[in-house]
Amino acid sequence: MFFSIDFSKYFSYAFALILAIPFLILLRQFVFNYINLKNKEIQLLRLKSNSEHKLQAYERMTLFLERLKPANLVMKFDKDLKPNEFIFLTEKNINEEFEYNASQQLFLKQTTWSNVVSAKTSVIQLLHKTYEEMANVKDLQDFKTVFLMKYVEDSDFISDIINDMRRDIALLN
Repeated sequence: MFFSIDFSKYFSYAFALILAIPFLILLRQFVFNYINLKNKEIQLLRLKSNSEHKLQAYERMTLFLERLKPANLVMKFDKDLKPNEFIFLTEKNINEEFEYNASQQLFLKQTTWSNVVSAKTSVIQLLHKTYEEMANVKDLQDFKTVFLMKYVEDSDFISDIINDMRRDIALLN
């Protein structure tokens, strides 16, 4: 004895299923493509944001280096200071600004950051070396003049670092 099943009552379900399957496949494909596009958009925004942070870091460190140049340092502070007071205030100012900008190292190349640290240290050492060589001089203007001359005698390492940073930025774009 065979069981006879009446499939006619299931035709409407089969027809609905045949219509729904392509729609569900297209819907799945649309959602999949939409998610992929959104992920790519997020990645582009991250890259753009990261590039902006890097550019800002290079900008801030360039400003720090410009302020670190002896020609700009000698313009600071009162002319009535003694050389040792000038050195103290200048070194304090350099270190405070350096500490303020220290977080920028996250966005700079390691060699660039090392060069910035080296420039800071070199300028402070030059201040002290000039003072040691001129221990008897009490006139701040004479001290500043000798300090500038000693910097000019060596290569302009701060400008060299800034030029290196320009090349780094050109590679970012």
